[in-house]
Amino acid sequence: MKHNDVGSFLRARREALRPADVGLVAGGRRRTPGLRRSEVALLANVSVDYYERLEQSRNAHPSQAMLASLARALRLSVDERDHLYRLAGYAPPLSGSTGGYVDPAMMFLLDALTTVPAHVVDDLNTVLAQNRLSQALVGSWRLGDERAGNVTWRWFTDPGSRALNLPEEHEAIGRGYTADLRAAAARRGGDAVSERLIADLLGESEEFARYWDDMAVEPLRSTRKHLIHPHAGPLDVQCDFVLSSTTGHRLVIFRPQPGSTTADNFAFLHVLGEQTFDG
Repeated sequence: MKHNDVGSFLRARREALRPADVGLVAGGRRRTPGLRRSEVALLANVSVDYYERLEQSRNAHPSQAMLASLARALRLSVDERDHLYRLAGYAPPLSGSTGGYVDPAMMFLLDALTTVPAHVVDDLNTVLAQNRLSQALVGSWRLGDERAGNVTWRWFTDPGSRALNLPEEHEAIGRGYTADLRAAAARRGGDAVSERLIADLLGESEEFARYWDDMAVEPLRSTRKHLIHPHAGPLDVQCDFVLSSTTGHRLVIFRPQPGSTTADNFAFLHVLGEQTFDG
């Protein structure tokens, strides 16, 4: 067996994990250590056959996007992720350009949050991972291309993305996203990805252009939001952000306001989401 190829590395990392490490229930006796191949395939959103071929080195050229999904599924550290990229013949992602990778500390926290909606976004506000309550609340933001998963892009180009928010809060939310994007672009030194996003937004949204001209620079911070869900009803939440110092990712948590019925509404949304995902 080779010890310096993609397949061997994936297998070693898979066997080092337990179901609880990735937010799964063990369920039944296991004849071999670690996760099952089917579980990694589920977490990485690929077919079991495809993942098996990767481990057996019968697919020697996985894409960079696939490597990012596998790194996320296997909870690889930044160093482990970079090693995987090198084994596959790619240069590791540049700092600030994570390509869908989520660091394992953020994934651990996301897995642990089972009673509130939460998701992980990168510094440009692209959704990288969601828990089930987040998907039940806002839908699956990781389907489609990268732009479709960008919260700021969707806010200014897709009116449906505002459906949960009260109209009187729209301007403050839009201004917040704009100021956050300017701060992120400055930290990146005006890299191609952030500059292209800004240029596309300026071309697509007059509202964004107005806010952009104000020159506000401010990362998103904890803020109160009032949401109206078509099934769960009114939700009074504090939208909190937990920052990763390693990747710049942010864990976004929708925390129920004390004294509100939001926690009960989240419990209903959880049941509804379980029926949707399992039905």
